[in-house]
Amino acid sequence: MNERIKEIMFQSGLGYMSSAHPILVEKFAELIVRECADIAKGEPANFSDRDPYKIGRRSAGIDVLKHFGVEE
Repeated sequence: MNERIKEIMFQSGLGYMSSAHPILVEKFAELIVRECADIAKGEPANFSDRDPYKIGRRSAGIDVLKHFGVEE
């Protein structure tokens, strides 16, 4: 599990709960990270593939995945 996800888990109180199964917590965190990355990578239909705005959004989405150690 990515260290940042562990830190957030402990901040939320999940890290101190004996009933919180680490694999389920990790999967839950991964799903949230993917959802955020997908939003960041959103592709407006009226922008070309070379448009800096579109390239920047895609890059931001990839950065979110990397930050949390989630494979693209």
